[in-house]
Amino acid sequence: MRKTFATLAALCVSVFVVGTSEYLIAGLLPQVGADLGISVGMAGQAVTVYALGVVVGGPLVAALTAKMPRKGLALGLMLLFAAGSAISALAPSYELLLAGRLVSSFSHAAFLALALVMATSVVPPDKTGTAIATVASGFTVATLLGVPLGALLGESAGWRTPFAVLTALSLAGVVLLAAVLPKQPAPATRLRDEVRVVTRRPVLLAIATTAVGFSGVATVFTYIAPLMTRVSGFSSTAVSGLLLAYGAGSFVGNLLAGRLTDKSMSATVRGVFGGLAGVLVLIPFAAVWQPSAVAAVLVLGLLSTATIAPLQGLILRHAGDAPTLAVAANVGAFNLGAAAGSALGGVIVSAGALRWTGLVGAVLSLAGLALTYLVLPRTRATTQAAENDVPATI
Repeated sequence: MRKTFATLAALCVSVFVVGTSEYLIAGLLPQVGADLGISVGMAGQAVTVYALGVVVGGPLVAALTAKMPRKGLALGLMLLFAAGSAISALAPSYELLLAGRLVSSFSHAAFLALALVMATSVVPPDKTGTAIATVASGFTVATLLGVPLGALLGESAGWRTPFAVLTALSLAGVVLLAAVLPKQPAPATRLRDEVRVVTRRPVLLAIATTAVGFSGVATVFTYIAPLMTRVSGFSSTAVSGLLLAYGAGSFVGNLLAGRLTDKSMSATVRGVFGGLAGVLVLIPFAAVWQPSAVAAVLVLGLLSTATIAPLQGLILRHAGDAPTLAVAANVGAFNLGAAAGSALGGVIVSAGALRWTGLVGAVLSLAGLALTYLVLPRTRATTQAAENDVPATI
């Protein structure tokens, strides 16, 4: 039991470090632009490059390393992340900054996929959802604390300092993982087995569910600050407090969803998407009154990350004995959904309809809900059989 806790804790801490990197630079764009002599818009492409690296490079790295021993691979991916962070911290030019971000992004999806699969391998089958949520909570804490603290550090000590700290934390993570991760042999599966799994209809549907469903959240959350200031009338300081509460709700919602996933994956994933659709469709109307706006933001926070455990559980259920590439692809799908939702929300805001982003987000969440019925057909026999499936481990 103690070894299991140590393994999950080490993976969670490492995921926190990796998760902090993704959006850290978003709060440092003015400093980056001024230092490197580029516009803020150009500096913002460092976020785009990272996202593309996660979506494309993550599954590629996962596929190419499918036959490596799991512990050695985890250490290697963290070292790759540290190298990317170091390049970013020392980059004398915009081009090298992008290169550093790209190097870090290649380890992002592959490491998270490996961490989730390793987490499920050290717990009983009926605790898979809790294990996934525990490790994934590293990302929610990164959003809640890591990114804003990194931005504050960058403002006071320069934008390179947070990346230097990330490099040091990554190396510390390597030492921690080396000390506590159990040795696991290389999987017996071949690359073509991993590719065959990720092209299965249920796996592709689960990945599509992730991308479509999560884009609904991103459509609204990306523009939640201007919505709260322009429509609800909150001050910028109050919005910061609301975002902190949103992050805390995300942390709690993720852990609760993990426990509920252990009881019933289908009910959890459908309940979360149904709840998201409900709160998103109410947001345009709740936003005009401050108390209801606060309630809507809190509920959205609770539900936004509650999709992680059941959706990754769906992938593991259908992935058989070759889950790593499929899980990495699903991690990329979260990022793809975030990018698509942000872009769609931007179009709506540009059209002068900031208040109504929630309606589009609700439609996307309902589309995600509909897709769950294709992944998990609602028949008594099929549902019973699915609920008794044993998730794959390596």
